[in-house]
Amino acid sequence: MHPFLKKSGKYLSAIAISGLVAASFLLTGYTDTEKEILDRPDSLELNPFVEPGFPFISTSIDARKLGNGFPKDNMAGRTLALQLGDSAYACFDTDLLRWSVAWTGKFLPMTLLAQVSYKDFFNKNNQVTTLTGRPLIATGSYVGWSAGKPEFQSSDTYQPTWRPLPAEKARWNGVYVFDKRAILNYSVGSTNIYEMPGSVTFDNQTAFTRTFQLEKPTEALFLTAAEITNATYSEVKNGVAYIYQGANRDTVTAVGIAGKGKSALKAEVRDNKYLTIHVPAGSDASSMSIVIWKGSAKLKSKFEKLCRKTQIILPEFKSGGPGQWKETVVTHGQLAPDTAAFVTDLLGLPLHNPWKRNVRVADISFFKDGHAAAVTFDGDVWLIEGIDQDLKNVRWRRFASGLHEPMSIEVVKDKIYVFGREGIVRLNDLNNDGMADFYENFSNVMAQSSESREWAADMVYAPDGSFYIAKGGSLSNGPGVTAQVGKGFRAGSDENGTVLKISPDGRKSEVVATGLRGPYLGFNSEKGILTSTDQQGNFVPSSPIYVLKKGDYFGVIPTLHRKDKPAITPPLTWIPHRVDRSSLGQAWITGNKMGPLSGSLIHFSFGRPGLFRVLIDSTSAILQGGVSVIHANYPAPTSKGTMNPVDEQLYITGFNLWGSTSNGISSLLRLRYTGKPSYLPAMIRAGKQGIILGFDAELDAATASNPENFRVKRWDYKRTEEYGSGHYKTDGTSGEETLAVTASYLSADRKKVLLLVPDMKEVMQMEVVYQLKSRDGHKMNDPFWFTVNSAGNLNLDQYGFKNVDLARLSVEKKEIVSAKKDEMATAEKGKALFQKMACVACHSEGLKTDGMYGPPFQNLYKSERHFEDGTSIIADEKYIKESILSPSLKIVKGYNEEMPSFVGVLSDSDIESIILHIKTLPKK
Repeated sequence: MHPFLKKSGKYLSAIAISGLVAASFLLTGYTDTEKEILDRPDSLELNPFVEPGFPFISTSIDARKLGNGFPKDNMAGRTLALQLGDSAYACFDTDLLRWSVAWTGKFLPMTLLAQVSYKDFFNKNNQVTTLTGRPLIATGSYVGWSAGKPEFQSSDTYQPTWRPLPAEKARWNGVYVFDKRAILNYSVGSTNIYEMPGSVTFDNQTAFTRTFQLEKPTEALFLTAAEITNATYSEVKNGVAYIYQGANRDTVTAVGIAGKGKSALKAEVRDNKYLTIHVPAGSDASSMSIVIWKGSAKLKSKFEKLCRKTQIILPEFKSGGPGQWKETVVTHGQLAPDTAAFVTDLLGLPLHNPWKRNVRVADISFFKDGHAAAVTFDGDVWLIEGIDQDLKNVRWRRFASGLHEPMSIEVVKDKIYVFGREGIVRLNDLNNDGMADFYENFSNVMAQSSESREWAADMVYAPDGSFYIAKGGSLSNGPGVTAQVGKGFRAGSDENGTVLKISPDGRKSEVVATGLRGPYLGFNSEKGILTSTDQQGNFVPSSPIYVLKKGDYFGVIPTLHRKDKPAITPPLTWIPHRVDRSSLGQAWITGNKMGPLSGSLIHFSFGRPGLFRVLIDSTSAILQGGVSVIHANYPAPTSKGTMNPVDEQLYITGFNLWGSTSNGISSLLRLRYTGKPSYLPAMIRAGKQGIILGFDAELDAATASNPENFRVKRWDYKRTEEYGSGHYKTDGTSGEETLAVTASYLSADRKKVLLLVPDMKEVMQMEVVYQLKSRDGHKMNDPFWFTVNSAGNLNLDQYGFKNVDLARLSVEKKEIVSAKKDEMATAEKGKALFQKMACVACHSEGLKTDGMYGPPFQNLYKSERHFEDGTSIIADEKYIKESILSPSLKIVKGYNEEMPSFVGVLSDSDIESIILHIKTLPKK
C-alpha cells in the first residue's frame, strides 16, 4: 500500500479516495501498460506543499518573538514568503510594503490550515506561522516605504489593523513570476516601483539584496530596511549605515548601496534604531540595489567590498517569462447511468501529475467557449479543456500557484480572478504561453486577519463589474492571535463575518451585511438577487439560507460591527441539523437545459453532502421558503457550483477537511439533466389555511387526496451564544409539535397539493413528510423543510383549488402525540438514531478521528474523560445524557465546542437507546 493511503498506521478505504483519484496520464506517449499503472490509486505520491522551483507562497506570519534586538510588534496577515536561494528567505508584507523578516536556514514551517491538511487530509490543528530559521533582518508593523518623510510606529502592545495602506499613500500592485524569481510591484505616492529580492554570500555569510526600478520620484522617498531595538552605537561610513549591538559592538546590522561610484540612494541611520534608504526627489533611479546584512563587526570591510562588487540587473520581465509547468495531464471521466432526472458525472482530477501536486478543487469557473479554470485550496489554478459530453479526454494544465487558501474563482471577460486571503488576484498571462506571469492585485481593500477561520469564503461577480465577497467569522478554532470577543469567536479583523461589495476598479468596498458566522454566496445576475448561507454554530441555531439586502444584520453578535442595535433579519428558511449541519455554497441555474431546475437556486451541503433545491415564496409579507434534497451520487463534500455556458449543466466542486458524512477527499462533478421525469417539489406556499406544495410531476389523485399520507411537524430554535440549538414548541417548552392534516386536495393541474392544517402560525421550522405517487406510478416519499415567516391568507383559487371545505380547519386543535414516544429503548434503535441524527458524521463508532469533529465512541463508556478546563469524569450514563442535552458544559480535551443541543429533538427513550448502543460497542 502506498504511503499516500496511510494515516497514523491506518489506511484510507477505497471509498475515501473515490472522489480524489481518477485515471490520468501525461501527453508524453505513454504505452497502454503505463497508463494502466497510472490508473492505480496506490501509484499516487505527493511532494511537499512548498515547491522548490516556485519563488513564493502567500501566507501570514507572526514574527513577534524573534528574540533580543528585533521588534516585537511584527505580525502580518498577508505576506509573500520568498525563496531567495542559498537557504535565504524573506517575508514581504503586502499591506505595509515592508520586509517583515528575512532569515536563513529552514523555510517557514507548514502550519496553516491548507498546509497541515495537504497530505494529512483531515488535520485541522493549524497554528500561526512562526520562524524556525535564523532571523537576521526585521521591521515592525509600520510602513516600509513612505513619501516626503520617514514614518515609524513601534509598540510592544501594537495590534495590527489587518488593512492595507490607503492607496493614495502606497499600494501593493502585484508580483511577477520570472523563472524562479519574484519581482514585486507597488507604488509609493505617485511613484511606481519594481523590486527583485535576492541574496548573495560572502565569507560564509548571507546578505540580502533588494534591486529596484523606480519611475522618477517627484518627492523624496524613504525605505526602512531594518529595525534594531537594542542598539549600542550607530554610524554611516563609506556609504554604509551600521547599527551595532552588544557592549563591545561585536555584532552589526548594515545596509549599503550596491555598485561602484556615486548613487542617488543614501543609506542612513535614524533614531539609533532604524536603517533607512533615502531616495531624493527627481533621482534617476532606473535600476539600483541595496545590500542588507547582519553579522560579526569584524567582517565590515568584507561587506563593504561585497557592496561595491555587487551588480544586479532586473531581467526583461514585463513581457512574461519562461513557463513553469509545460506538461498537460489528461483524465478520463465517468458518466453516471441515466437512472433519474438528475445524475452526477465524475470528472477525473489530475492527481497523477509530474509535480506530484495535490488537487483539492475549491471552485470552478468557465470561459465563454466552455473551457474552465479551477482553483484548489492548495493555492493552484488549473486550466481545463475537453469538457464535453463523454468526458473521455479532459485536459488539465497548471496556470498559477502560490496563492493563500483561495476558495473562489471567477472568469470575467476571459480574465481569471481568484479570491484568497491575499485579496482578489487577477491573473495575467503576458506572453500567452498558458501560464500566469503577473499576479495582479485587483483588490486588497478588505481587511484580513491571521485567524484561520476568517477565510476568504466566497466571491461572485455582478454585471456592473463589481464583486460581492463573503468573509468567514474569526472562530476560536486556531490560531488565536487576537483576543476572545464572544463565545466561539476571536476579534479577527473588523470585517470578519461580513458580506462586502467591491467596486469595479477594486479600489473601494462597502459593507452589505454583517452578523454572519461563515457565509457563502449565490448571485442571480438576471434578477440581481444576492443570497447567502451561514454555518450553524454559536449564535446560529441551525443552518439558514438568506436573501441579502444592504444593511442586513443576521444575529451573530461578535460580527455585528455596528454601533446601532439593528433588528435581526430572518432567513428565507432554516434547515434542521440532522438534514444539513454544515452549509456551504449556492448556485443559480441559468439557461434552459436543466429541465425543471432551470431558474432554481441550488444549495450545497458540505456535511451531508449533497445538493438541495431551494423554493422561494415571495407572495408572503416576508420572504420565506424551503428546501428538498436532489438525490444523486456525491462521492466527496459538495462546496460550490457553476454553470457551464456551453452545455448549460451545473459543475460541482468540493474537498474534505472539516468533517462530512462523505469520506471522499475531493471531486469535480457535473450535475446533468437526463430528460427523465423529475419528482421534486417545485413550489411552496404557507399561510393561514395550511400548506401548498407543488411538484414537477403530475400526482396520483388517490394518494394526494388522502391526508394520512402527510405528516407535518414544527418547532422553533433559540438563538443563544451556545453552539446550535435544541427544538422548542411554539409555547417555549422543549420538543416538536406534530400537527393534524385535516384534509388534502389535488389542484386542477394535478401538480399541487393543499394540506389543510389548523393553527398555522409563524414558526422557524416546519417539516412535511409525504408518501405520494406520481401519475405515472413513481413513489415519492421524501421530506420537505421550510420556514413560515408570515402566515397570511392563501389565494386557493389562484393555485387551482376549488370546493375546498375550510370548515375542516375548525376541528379540535390539539397536538398529535407520536406513538414512538413510549417505545422501549433498545441498542438497535440507538444505532439507527446515531445515523439519522447525523452523529455518525462527527463521532466514529470505532476509534477513527480523521475528519471527525467529536471524539470517537469506542471505549467511551466507563472511560475517564479529560476536559479542556482541566477536570475529568467517568463517562457513565449521566455524563452521556448530559453531553447530548448540554454539550457545551464539558468539552473533551483536544476538541472544540461544535455540537448542538438535542433538547426537544430526542426523547428520554431515544437518549437511553443511544446510551445502550454506545455500551454495545466493542472495547479495544
